[in-house]
Amino acid sequence: MIAGILFAVFIALMLIGVPVGVALGIGGTVAIVLSNLDTPWYGLLTVPQNFYAGLAKYPLLAIPMFVLVGSIFDRSGVAKRLVDFAIAIVGRGPGMLPLVSIAVAMFLGGISGSGPACAAAVGAVMIAAMSRAGYPGPFSASVVAAGAATDILIPPSVAFIIYSVLVPEASVPALFAAGMVPGILAGLALIVPAVWLSRKHKMGMLEAHLPRPPFWKSLREASWGLAAPVLILGGMRMGWFTPTEAAVVAVFYGLFVGMCIHRTIKLRDLYVILREAAELSAVIMLVVTLAGIFAWALSTLSVIDPITHAIVNSGLGEWGVLALLILLLMTVGMFLDGISIFLIFVPLLMPIAKAYNWDPVWFGVILTLKVALGQFTPPLAVNLMVSCRIARVPMESTVRWVVWLLGAMFLVLVAVLVFPQLALWLPHKLGY
Repeated sequence: MIAGILFAVFIALMLIGVPVGVALGIGGTVAIVLSNLDTPWYGLLTVPQNFYAGLAKYPLLAIPMFVLVGSIFDRSGVAKRLVDFAIAIVGRGPGMLPLVSIAVAMFLGGISGSGPACAAAVGAVMIAAMSRAGYPGPFSASVVAAGAATDILIPPSVAFIIYSVLVPEASVPALFAAGMVPGILAGLALIVPAVWLSRKHKMGMLEAHLPRPPFWKSLREASWGLAAPVLILGGMRMGWFTPTEAAVVAVFYGLFVGMCIHRTIKLRDLYVILREAAELSAVIMLVVTLAGIFAWALSTLSVIDPITHAIVNSGLGEWGVLALLILLLMTVGMFLDGISIFLIFVPLLMPIAKAYNWDPVWFGVILTLKVALGQFTPPLAVNLMVSCRIARVPMESTVRWVVWLLGAMFLVLVAVLVFPQLALWLPHKLGY
């Protein structure tokens, strides 16, 4: 009964518009009080304890830093220089600007690990360029949002950091390595419909006659941005710093490039950058900590074991259960952001994964691929919100384009389900 009240309070609060983090915290607190009616004040002592315990995890220190990296590179001018370099390589013509948008978004994924930050950085450059070339605003917003979704797969990734906190058996380096191949496959899969749709509908004809940017000049100007993921990921692989320390290195590297090399960041801009990063980090951390109360209530009330037993013994089999979970998460992903999905569902799903002996690293990649899909699936798609705001188009106008991109990334999800080595080969090769 108390377990039912826990979910009823959480869902009711969500339906009336209460932020997901607050709904998680209040639902968990109500359940804790009801389960300790004899000593309610004693039960309430566990609320601040679990609030703090949810926050006091070393890997979480990387999240504010990577959020700050996203804000810094958004203003550093790196995205524009990477775009010029990419155009110098692939040339101009129908479908080339969407290809460049996705490729640059994938590359920035090796710097910030934040989809919305990438959508803002790439969208600020590419949406205007695609508009001048004759691409419709809804199509441009869809391409930028989908390309930015690869950022949570290509390391470093905020989503993988949160998953590693929830699932200690999956280390951050192993998850980062596991996300590389699926992330690249997702980007390549998105390029196919983006280019095909551009050519089918004869989009991008207005820029076909423009000259390519000079290759060597573009390479020289983009070199500082090209070096960033090499420094971050190479430094982690060489053992120079941990993922958390890598985030700090990325911050100072981004500031150096923005303030000393490109000179696009002034001292007066630092306050705005730090404020934006602090606000977004505070929201993420608050959701994480409040979810700790909800997770503790689930565990204490023994809600997870009966659910696991019912699903495992449902007669669906391993593949049937996987299909059910993917359908569930795809539905939930239309309404909740990725971090909330992890915090709510990972404690419920991990016992099921253990019952079927699924590799926790592979399972983390599967869940993250689903979150990536959710980042550009209407009606609540954080990347699509950012790109639509930049393109000044309503989200509903993107549906006719975004379904093709969703289908392409879904095929990658199916491929990783059927062939787990797509995710596990690289971490095994690197010894994680």
